[in-house]
Amino acid sequence: MLIRIGYDIRFDFPGPTPLLLLLFVHPSRCADLERPDRLRSAPALQIEEFLDGFGNRCARTLAPAGPLRLSADTLVRDDGLPEPAFPELRQHPVSELPVETLPFLLGSRYCETDLLAPVAWRLFGACPEGWPRVQAVCDWVHEHIRFGYEHARADKGAWEVFRDRRGVCRDMAHLAVAFCRCLHIPARYASGYLGDIGIPPDPLPMDFNAWFEAYLGGAWHTFDPRHNTRRIGRVLMSLGRDATDTALTTAFGRNNLTGFRVITEEVG
Repeated sequence: MLIRIGYDIRFDFPGPTPLLLLLFVHPSRCADLERPDRLRSAPALQIEEFLDGFGNRCARTLAPAGPLRLSADTLVRDDGLPEPAFPELRQHPVSELPVETLPFLLGSRYCETDLLAPVAWRLFGACPEGWPRVQAVCDWVHEHIRFGYEHARADKGAWEVFRDRRGVCRDMAHLAVAFCRCLHIPARYASGYLGDIGIPPDPLPMDFNAWFEAYLGGAWHTFDPRHNTRRIGRVLMSLGRDATDTALTTAFGRNNLTGFRVITEEVG
């Protein structure tokens, strides 16, 4: 299967403004690209690429005053199969976890494990450990958090999502990540492309999506509390502790977002 992915994002800046950008396909999927994943800008800018501490492909540039358009359009190969499930996978004791997974047991900006630990153990402490416990977390978040774009807010953390029972995919991922960490399961936040492949089309405009990965049975595995089903054609862009580490664009100065379009569609 070929999937067309891309975006068209437009800003207006009152003055020269430094930008950090996480708008590329994650290096783990680069071998699946039919053509290079290139960031285009209008006007043309000098763009410096680098890998951050989480292995994400990033860039930085200096936006001039006035309008700026950032865009990309490429094709990615996918096996066309739903994501596999492994209900038999076990949970590792903390003492046996690889050291590189340990930071994903800790609280972070949007995942307040100190506030949510008593809740997590009350809700999920009796669930079988491993994959079934992570799935129970996803089931609970999917069933109890009301999704709606009107609930989006940049400063909302997992505790507020739990308290108010509403949010967007980013908020649902943060809450599930926090619950897993409270239960001693390493969990990391993920974002990228997820089109309506193999499901009825969603009438809402296409957007980037957020989900998470949990470390079970010696590997990282994808979970999605927003949709709570094994999906086709998910394309990873970035990983981190939470949305702090995976922001698509970070502007160090005033800016106005004037256009936003995301493309994720099966080709042929």
